[in-house]
Order: sequence, then structure tokens, then C-alpha cells
Amino acid sequence: MRTFIDIISEDLKQAFAACGYAEKYGQATVSNRPDLCQYQCNGAMAAAKEYKKAPIMIAQEVVAALDKKKFAEVTAIAPGFINIKVCPYYLTLYLQDMITAEKYGYEEQGKGQKIIVDYGGPNVAKPLHIGHLRSAVIGESIKRICKFAGADAIGDVHLGDWGLQMGLIIEELKVRQPELCYFDESYTGEYPVEAPFTISELEEIYPAASAKSKVDEEFKAKAHEATAKLQSGYAPYIAVWKHILAVSVADLKKNYENLNVDFEYWLGESDAQPYIPAMLEEMVAKGYARESMGALVVDIAEETDTKELPPCIVRKSDGAAIYETTDLATIIQREKDFNPDRYLYVVDKRQDLHFVQVFRAAKKCGLLPAEKELLFLGFGTVNGKDGKPFKTRDGGVMRLENLIAGVNEEVFDKVMSGREMPEEEARAIAKTVGLAALKYADLSNQIAKDYIFDIDRFTSFEGNTGPYILYTMVRIKSILAKYAETVGAADGGIAHPYGGEAETRTYGDAEIDLMLTAAKFNDVVAKTYDELAPHKLCQYIYEMANAFNSFYHGNKIMSEEDKKKQGEWIALITLVLKLLETCIDLLGFEAPERM
Repeated sequence: MRTFIDIISEDLKQAFAACGYAEKYGQATVSNRPDLCQYQCNGAMAAAKEYKKAPIMIAQEVVAALDKKKFAEVTAIAPGFINIKVCPYYLTLYLQDMITAEKYGYEEQGKGQKIIVDYGGPNVAKPLHIGHLRSAVIGESIKRICKFAGADAIGDVHLGDWGLQMGLIIEELKVRQPELCYFDESYTGEYPVEAPFTISELEEIYPAASAKSKVDEEFKAKAHEATAKLQSGYAPYIAVWKHILAVSVADLKKNYENLNVDFEYWLGESDAQPYIPAMLEEMVAKGYARESMGALVVDIAEETDTKELPPCIVRKSDGAAIYETTDLATIIQREKDFNPDRYLYVVDKRQDLHFVQVFRAAKKCGLLPAEKELLFLGFGTVNGKDGKPFKTRDGGVMRLENLIAGVNEEVFDKVMSGREMPEEEARAIAKTVGLAALKYADLSNQIAKDYIFDIDRFTSFEGNTGPYILYTMVRIKSILAKYAETVGAADGGIAHPYGGEAETRTYGDAEIDLMLTAAKFNDVVAKTYDELAPHKLCQYIYEMANAFNSFYHGNKIMSEEDKKKQGEWIALITLVLKLLETCIDLLGFEAPERM
């Protein structure tokens, strides 16, 4: 199903062609002067240069050639604008088609594509903190948008589970519990199923070990030795590592579930390790990599670069693999396991250089076909009101679960303000609304931009916030429930535009505005997918919520005496609710039944 603006553009193109001008000039856009018109076409100005003719004359010719039955008003305005208002009955026809079409007429742009979305990126043995928020929230939404577009989108958390932190934990555990069988070289039995630590103990062990390694050289050396033994497959340490992974992943899944984030795969750096030796060997054999001060590097600079780019280090001088090594090996693994068409990495924008190096090295070394897209979606930071990265009151990094709990508590207080409601129900509502507040606050910003964490603004039920969107949806649900009780369930039909009263019915400005906003759905989703920009969906649903509330305040829906008109209104707001539900699902949250 074509977008509404494409249909208008098609009529304009035919009119331009009928007047002897190129069709390309007949492109409609949403008006930047909604007080004057709904859509506009500026093509006459561009055509004037080619055809050596006054733009107003071209615009007047095109207006005269247009088939007027779709348009309530079309005028040529100096110096050459074409201002358009569409007929309300034509709008109803388009909305009726949306109601009956799959995905409301959206044409799947990603059909047939397989896309890897790399997001999350937590390290095991560490709690999630506010720095993990944006990757999870943005990545989940991007993945959902890709799936809605028809793509086979695969989310991979890409755990940090194989570096020095493993050796630090193992060595610290050895100091604390030397009696464990993992540290008894004479032990030959089966290793325990249960981990010798809880998640709370594990989260205390790692920072203690990390701090110790900075002041105790002997301990640091032992941690490096433990890491080497682990990575060489030493069975006792592999058993400890599996415990670390199991305990950490269980906790991570619980925390990501609270964010309504779900990964198809829980793969980590460790899964890419088997590919590293052969990868490095081939890089050297084919001349892609060279030695530099004992390290192995791949030159990635290109003649067109405007700034100097350092080579990509793929093996350190001590023989250790680093993030670049692991990320390159992960590409080999993903090519083998998934063979995707596109790779999307949702990571802090401060990692830009790292991904420039990795992407160029991957293409230069032939790890994947040159035509495959590797795209870095670098996100900005979450800052405090001082403009610096957000911290707790004592200056520490806030744990993600505490951040979520704080938002939920703020929403709970607002839900309970001035009303009586069972606490259990209010807590459930607060959890749903709190998640919307948090996610909408993040996603309504362009991905690359930093933003200020302002809990008072985020949880407000007014303005451009998640709670305001949900409050609007709950209001629609309430109207539909009352209508169902008094009249019967809405059938979802909008009156047919031709014949009878449909041609003579008066449509108010607020109703037309709401219809026009609903008709934008396919165009907005298409642009959101093309640009991988969830903030466009946020802009759309805020516009939709405002349009509905203007319509609601200007029309007494339930007391409308003209039952035919009332039925059309109910059908319209039913569609609006469905579109809002679809959009917030793509953003990764949902609406409660009441607030």
C-alpha cells in the first residue's frame, strides 16, 4: 500500500507531465505552514530554471490540470508554491484501506534481509549500570523496527566474558577460598554443579581484585597467568569460568527483562576465540598484517582520509588478543553461523575509532564480502543536570536496577496522588508507566546526541513524555470501553466516502488533523527504518497524541446524537489506538488499561 503522500505526489506528477514538464517536479511534502494548507509542492520553482518560465505560471498550469476530486482546495501562490488541502472523504477511503490492510498498509522494506544487531555488551561479573541503558534500549528498538520491516533481525548481547577480569576473579577466589577443588592440582573428580559464590559475592570479588591488581604486582602477574591458563583450556579454570558465566547471565537476564529487552543469542567473546589463531595466521600469510614494535597490526589508513588513523592492532606485543581481535573474530563467527546481509553495532559513540579500525580491517582482510554493510550506531551519553555523565549523589555510577526502581517510585507517587487505588495495582501500573518514561526519554532523542537525565520531566503526565503518550492511549481505551457498553463493539469501519451523507458531512479541523496524522503512519515507519531513527517514531506518536487530545476536547464523542458520525469517530480513534500500540511496541514498551 502506497503512502498517502506518495499518492498525492503521483497526482501532481501526472499534472506536471500533462503540462509538458518533467514528472520529477511533482513531489508533495507536508506543509511547513499548516495554517495555510496540509501539503505543498515546490516543484514549480525548480522547473522554472529548466523551462525558462515564471514559476507562478507553471504552478497555475499544474493546478488547472489536477484532478480535483481528491482535493478540497488547491491553489498556486506566488512565487510558485502549490498549496493543497485534501478532501476529507478521500482521507476516509485511505484510512479504511489502512484498517483492512496487513500492518496498516506498511510495505516491508527489509523483507529478505538478515540483520545482526549487536547491542548490550555487558561484562560478566559486573552489575549493569546507567552506562548500559542506551545500548539496551536503542538496540532493542532498532531490532524491533527491523523485524517489523520484514527483516530477520537477530539480537546478540556480545558478552565480555574472556578477558583479564576472568583471571582476576579466579585469582581472588583462590586467595579467599584456597580449599576449593579448582585449586587442588591433585583433584581428578567431577567439578561441582553449584557455583561457589552468589551474584552479590561475585560483584564484590571483581572490583576488589581489580583494585588489588593496581597496587600488588605479584597478584597482577598471577591474574595474568590465570587468564592464560583459562584461555589455553585448563579444565579447573574453565569450570570456574562456567560458574561465573552462569551466575552472571542469570542476573543479567533478570535485569534486561525489567527493561523489556530480549536477546536471541547470548554469545560472548569466548565464542569467537576458536577463530582467532587461524585468522591471525591468514592475515600474516596474505600480507594483510605486519609486525610493529612486537605487536601485529593491520594498516587501515586510506588516501582519502582527512585525519591520520592509527593501524588496527590485532595482537599485542605480549601475544594477547584485545577487543579488536575479538571483534574481528566475531565477524568470522557470525559469517559462518548467520551469514547476515547487514551488521548493526549499537555502542557508545566514543568507540567510533575502534569501529572504524575494525570495519576497515575486516574488509581489507576479506573476512566478509565488500558489499556487506557494517554500520556503527554510536549513541551519546546520559548526563546529569551539570552536563557531565550521570552519577549517584555520592559520585558513583548508578546501578541500572536502582535507576529503574527510582523512576518507578516517582511514577507510583504520581499515580497515587489525589486518588485511592489498591497499592498492588498502582505498583503494577507504575512499573509499566515507569518503563515507558525511561525508554521514551531515551528514544525521543537522536541516537548520537547526549541528553540530561531529568526524572521529574521524564515522569510527567504532561508534555512530550512517555506517561503522556500512555495517558492518551488509556483515555482512548476508556472511550471505546464505554461505547462498547452502551452501543456495542466498534466494527472498525469508517464510512465509505462516496454516496449518501458521506459527501455532505461536515468535518471539523481537529478531526481532519487527526485523520491526516493517522495517514502518515506508513511514511513515518518507512523513514524510521531507512534512517534507523527511533526518535522519528517518538515524534510521530507525540503528534498523534496531541491531535487526538485536540479532537477529544473539541468533540463530545459519547454524547454525539448523530450515531453515524459517532460510529465514524469511534472507528477513527480505534485505528489511532492501534497505530499507537504498534509504535510503542516498536519502541519497546506497552500501555496499561488505566492510569
